[in-house]
This record gives sequence, structure tokens and C-alpha cells, in this order.
Amino acid sequence: MTPAIHAITLDLDDTLWPFPPIGERIERVLHAWFERHSPATAAMFPIPAMRELRRWLIERHPELAHDASTLRQRGIEHALRESGGDVALSGPAYAAFYDERNRVEFYDDAMEALQRLAARYPICALTNGNADLERIGIAHLFKGMVTARDFGAGKPDPAIYHHACDLLGAAPANVLHVGDDIELDVIGAQRAGLKTAWINRIDARWPDDARAPDFTFTTLSACADWLDTTHLAATGSP
Repeated sequence: MTPAIHAITLDLDDTLWPFPPIGERIERVLHAWFERHSPATAAMFPIPAMRELRRWLIERHPELAHDASTLRQRGIEHALRESGGDVALSGPAYAAFYDERNRVEFYDDAMEALQRLAARYPICALTNGNADLERIGIAHLFKGMVTARDFGAGKPDPAIYHHACDLLGAAPANVLHVGDDIELDVIGAQRAGLKTAWINRIDARWPDDARAPDFTFTTLSACADWLDTTHLAATGSP
């Protein structure tokens, strides 16, 4: 008999909202900030150069690969220093970036589905990113949040999934991890012993050599519909 689902761990970027538009905006906002407050930095580090700087930092500091916030802060500081700018500006520059990073546009189905899930299950956000649930306005829908930065390791490390399960007070076999990324969200959660729901909005092809997710949905709303039906079948109550 399949163990019952008692709780949910939920990915954020590209599961609740698309991240590529955010990624493009934060680059433009940070560059515009440099143009206003440190023109020499903007001239020396246009957007492509800032991207290359981030790659260089990850190669030089692989121990920070899971820490998106520190990488961004280090990149800003480096760009200011190398261009002769005032490194003290790194704080305000990062604040401008972070404000924009938390301006998200939910998928059309996501907010209503999230509210339905939260009404029925305790949910823990589980992310390698640096979104702020309070700023976004959805923290009240989650029992907790585990980030790669705070935990010290990111998905697909099984330990971060187990930590989230501990916060939820549920055994991994009774937790459903919901996310979009094949390696980080599905394969990682499988290795940690969780059930898996793959949100495949882009009609991606599942790898032939990988174990299939327990469930596949094209939207978060479809996942919520299935969980509603499952709960009704198990309990006889809506």
C-alpha cells in the first residue's frame, strides 16, 4: 500500500513563477543602478561582463555555489573595487537587486493552487534560490522554508530534503516534493525517499535512463486537483 501524503515540500522558482523574466530584470536593474551611482562600474561591467564575473566566482569559490545571495554580493563588491568605485555602495546596490528579485509574477494557476494545497497540507518551501516569502506576500501559506544558503547545501543533496521533512514533522515516505527541475527536484527527492510530483509546464522529455517521477502534472493546479481527489477517496470528506 502506498504511504499517505502528510506534507509537501515545494520548489519556488519555475514552479510558482517563471524565473527567466526575473533574471533578465535583475540584470537590467543592477546595471541601471550602477549607471546612476557608479558610472565607471557600469562601463567596465556591462551585463555580459557581470554574467562572466558570476561564472568566475563560482569557479573560484565552489563552496559558494549553493549561496546565490553571497555570490551576488561578492560580484557587486568585485565590480565596484575593480572599477575604482566605492565598495561601500555594495549594500545599496544589492538592495536594489534584491527588491527586484522578489517582484514575481505567478503562473496563472499557481496562487489559487498554492492556497488550496496550504489549506490541506503543511508546506515547506525548499529552494536553492534566494526568494523572500515575506516580501512576496505568501509566507503565511508555508509552515517553514529551507534555503540552500541557510542549510549549507542545496538540492539535490538528500540532507536538505530530510531537514525539510524534520521541520514538517513527517517521514520522507509521507512527504510529496513538488517541483519543476528533473535533477534538483525529482531525482534528488527520489534519492531522499520522498514522493515526487514533477511540474512539467514546458513539455520537457523525461530522461530514458532516470526513474520516472511518481506523478507528472502540467500545472500546479492539476497537482492540487489530484491531491483533492486523493484526499476525498481516502477520507470520504472534502
